[in-house]
Amino acid sequence: MNSARTTQRFTTRTTRRSAARTAPRGPRGRVHRLLLAAAAALALALAAGAPAAAYAPVGIVHTEKVEAGPYTVTVGFSEWPLRALQSLDFTFAPEGGIAHKSGTLTIDGPGLDDEDRTSSLARHPRKLDVWGLDVQALPEPGKWDFTFALDGHAGPARGTLRDVAVLDQPGPPLAVSWTLCAIPPVGMLAYLAAGWRRNNPAAKLSTLV
Repeated sequence: MNSARTTQRFTTRTTRRSAARTAPRGPRGRVHRLLLAAAAALALALAAGAPAAAYAPVGIVHTEKVEAGPYTVTVGFSEWPLRALQSLDFTFAPEGGIAHKSGTLTIDGPGLDDEDRTSSLARHPRKLDVWGLDVQALPEPGKWDFTFALDGHAGPARGTLRDVAVLDQPGPPLAVSWTLCAIPPVGMLAYLAAGWRRNNPAAKLSTLV
């Protein structure tokens, strides 16, 4: 008899423990799941931004020659043909290298602000043996000129690469592109906000403290 009662008590305790393990944990469990969803959304956002920050080499697909007095400059483009609002790299490689040379670059074209037209020639940050521009975009289609004012062992000189054609913007209009890119994060934020409002974790946590 005692053995039967002991077995019954043990079975009852085991059943209660199993039920306690499988039962939902109430407000704490919901808050925990909400925090996990927020962490997952943050991880996805960081993963999406990682390729943009990658340290990629410069791939030149087209070149043009510019004669600036005694200096010959090879202008390289990482995209060709050029299109408005398309990000690309420019490289400027004078014959004989950039050592003991300096100069400025003046860009003329539609839609470019005056303060952005002239800049000093500087090393490309991902191709240090030449001058260049890192991930730049030309704002509008049309004809563009690139004028080099160089100074080196042969003295100062100027040369211009004229009438570089820039075509219309690639893909859908910019507003449509931004709208499409905004849909996933906005949807995730709406989902998290709805879950937060439905569970009201702040009020439930205050009742647990």
